[in-house]
This record gives sequence, C-alpha cells and structure tokens, in this order.
Amino acid sequence: MLLAIDIGNSSIAIGVFDGEKLKATWRLATSIQREADEYGALLVAFLKQKKLPISRITGGVTCSVVPPLTPVFQGMCRKYLNILPLIVEAGVKTGIRLSVDNPRELGPDRVVNAVAAHHLYGGPAVVIDFGTATTFDVISEEGDYLGGAISPGVTISTEALFSRTAMLPRVELVRPTQVIGRNTISAMQSGIIFGYIGLVEGMINRIERELGSKVKVIATGGYAHLLAEATSRIEIINPDLSLVGLRLIYEMNRKENSKS
Repeated sequence: MLLAIDIGNSSIAIGVFDGEKLKATWRLATSIQREADEYGALLVAFLKQKKLPISRITGGVTCSVVPPLTPVFQGMCRKYLNILPLIVEAGVKTGIRLSVDNPRELGPDRVVNAVAAHHLYGGPAVVIDFGTATTFDVISEEGDYLGGAISPGVTISTEALFSRTAMLPRVELVRPTQVIGRNTISAMQSGIIFGYIGLVEGMINRIERELGSKVKVIATGGYAHLLAEATSRIEIINPDLSLVGLRLIYEMNRKENSKS
C-alpha cells in the first residue's frame, strides 16, 4: 500500500492507496509545532481505526507548501513505516510539461492537482483549489501546465473583513438564501459567497477567452462543495484530487527508477 501526504498551509490531507483504490483519507490541521512522533501517533491511530495494517505500507509520497514540515514527515515515515517517501519537487518526473517562466517556483500542490486532473478528466481544464489561497491552474488539451492565477482564499477574505472593520462580526460561511441580505449577517454572507462566485465565474470566462476554447472546471479544496453549489460553471468536485496526483507521480517515478 502507498501512503500519500499533501501538506497545505491550513490542513494536511493523508490517503492510503491499495493499488489504484483510495482505501482511506484523513484531514488534520497543519501545525509546525508538532513533532514527527506526534504525527506518527496520529497516523498509527488513523490506520488502526480503519483496520489497515501499518506493515502493509511499503511506499510513501508527499508534497508540501510548508517547508519546515517536509523533514518532519520524512522523519515520521522513516521511524514509523521504515520507508523514505518520494518528495514532489523540482527534478521529479510528473508526466506534464510546465510551460511557465520558472517551473521551480511553482507550488508542488498545483503540479499534483494538474497531473490528476489531466489523467482523470482530460483537457483543456481549469483546476480551482479552494484552500488558504484560491488557485486557478490551467491545463491544455495535450496535458501541458500553462499557468494560472492566485487569489486570497475565502477564509482570508472573511477574516480580513472581520479584523479590519469595527462593527462587522465574524460570520459562518454558509450559502445565503438570497443575494439581497436583510440583516448584517446575511448581507456579509451574500457578499462573501456570491461575491466569490463572481470572482470564480469571471476568472473562468477570462481564461476561456484567452485560450479560445471552453474548459472543464474541476474544484477541490476545503470550500469546493460550498462554492460549487452556487454556480453551474464548476462541473466536477474532487476533494481527493491532490492525493490521486501524488499516487500517479509516485508510480511514474517508481517505473522510471526500475528502468535505471
């Protein structure tokens, strides 16, 4: 079995694959204060809960946008699983061409999402990852990564609205029943949710005009379901997109190493 770990700024996604089948997934809050032993204890508990023998995990792969946590998870894998995980970084085979100015500055999470999206859904496509930041990643019909856009995430926008105003409260992020809010809470929810949908739809339209073709739109990340239900432009929701991408990249590199 394969352990896949996607370390994000706000949350960490963990998945266990048996072949191509994703057997179990877990998500936990990102914390650079935790040591390898703490993450290891959590992993052991997760595996036990799902009745997955830790001895059956023979490979690991991870990507991280939190550099201090990369060696922590490497240490965890060595100590608790006796494996050295593949780190998705510059030089790792991904199967897609990165048609950007500087591939080394591209976040590995965006690469693994693009790999999975092209493999599962083809192209041209746009992956929207609703995380701490919201990223738009554009993949050509041939599978080339063409670039994209980065905007503040829903949570960042909401917290900024609360923290930078004297009288506006922190609100729950739920879809309002109507655009015209009848009170402060519903007005804020409308502005946040429907305003963000305006951003999403506007970006998709602009990307399609620039490409000269329609695109498939795939959503992932913590707020994918909330925002997708408010627009018809998002066609596919896949919360495990990054984990699938990690598995695909691991398999590519394992085959490559077996040839050498």
